[in-house]
Amino acid sequence: MRVQLLMLIGGLVIASSMSLAIAKTIRTERIEVPTAEGSDPVRPAVPAVPKSAIENPTAPTEKATQPAPTGDPGDAGENKSPSADGKSKIPVIHYGDAGLPDLVQRMRDSIIEAAKSGVIENLRPVLESNEMPPTLSFGGVEDPIEHLKTVSGDAEGREVMAILMEVLEAGWVHMDKGTPQEMYVWPYFAHYPLHELSPSQFVELFKIVTAGDYQDMESFGAYIFYRVGIGPDGTWHFFVAGD
Repeated sequence: MRVQLLMLIGGLVIASSMSLAIAKTIRTERIEVPTAEGSDPVRPAVPAVPKSAIENPTAPTEKATQPAPTGDPGDAGENKSPSADGKSKIPVIHYGDAGLPDLVQRMRDSIIEAAKSGVIENLRPVLESNEMPPTLSFGGVEDPIEHLKTVSGDAEGREVMAILMEVLEAGWVHMDKGTPQEMYVWPYFAHYPLHELSPSQFVELFKIVTAGDYQDMESFGAYIFYRVGIGPDGTWHFFVAGD
């Protein structure tokens, strides 16, 4: 029994010696993962973000924008060139007397001054300053002052004078430039498609007409209230309402 135990121990010693010998013949190599200074040696290091990238970040690409439309103040961005139907053109809107020829401006000022007086007879010399009196009706008119009193809501003609002032203080358009029909027309609604009006332009319109008037115009398809036309030579051509 003792002999067998000694033989077993001897076999184990020989086996262990052989394993060590084999292990010494295998070449091993230690693999090291480089780490950033101060980082956790267990986890891979994250590349540091350059300071310049933080101070001057790359701006995101912006969408290309359309250049702001040019035109007159008051309706910036709303004076389009071809209309929505792509056929007719929308005229440029002007305000005040900037851009008016001197003779046109002089006539406009004379009409407004007479209307402000509240005395309708003060319009007579302005009306008669033309070689031909302006058109005040699509029918015949014998006396222009009496006609204006007739169409006014009051006997003195003050309502129609107020309308005349409101019309001439609204925005205007220059029509048919360079032709025999060239004209400066107030208000611009007379040559502006009603379906193209912006909310702010509706406010301008309702300074001259009522909402009921607008409904009639919408049914008709155009502005049909009072309008004034003055030629480039200062001739007052018309002050009419209707088609």
